[in-house]
Amino acid sequence: MFTGIVEESGSLRAIELFDDGAARLLISGPTVTSDAHPGDSIAVNGVCLTVVECGGGEFSADVMGETMRRTSLGSLSAGAALNLERPLQLQTRLGGHLVQGHVDATGIVSNREVEAHWDVVRISMPHDIARYVVEKGSITVDGVSLTVSAVGADWFDVSLIPTTRELTTIGRAAVGAVVNLEVDVVAKYVERLTSWRTTSSSTDGKDT
Repeated sequence: MFTGIVEESGSLRAIELFDDGAARLLISGPTVTSDAHPGDSIAVNGVCLTVVECGGGEFSADVMGETMRRTSLGSLSAGAALNLERPLQLQTRLGGHLVQGHVDATGIVSNREVEAHWDVVRISMPHDIARYVVEKGSITVDGVSLTVSAVGADWFDVSLIPTTRELTTIGRAAVGAVVNLEVDVVAKYVERLTSWRTTSSSTDGKDT
């Protein structure tokens, strides 16, 4: 579990692609590897990955073919900047919101308005996750916990303060960039519980 507060801007040192679509990534991140061990989790652009090996400020992680296809990791090349975060600890302040590192979909940066002290970034989203996105709610974009400032049928806006612009990849993402999206898991649980209750109520009155 993560908070969506990026600890470090790392980089993709190398990527090894396999015939079945899987890959092994070598990632530079001195901060997140300072206390990392094989088997630990690290969020990479919002994707929860397991450390295979680590040392010298770098770690390697294996990525399944499905993850490569469903997230922006599949479009990265060596040298790409990455948002990195270690898992939440129970004694840590929850500065963002609860983030699983399980990407729901990818979106595309469709517009960017640059102001003196903030940027407003518009991101397109697939129809099947739009129902979970609400104004003033939380969403994770490339592993960054952000507040939705406006929302439409197939898009949402987020506003970036200078710190976010300077320290994360979303701060530099150009129009057309593909980004990983994770909606608030609480919204998905509420939907599931509500639909379950409705379905149960409709079947309770039927004769057997």
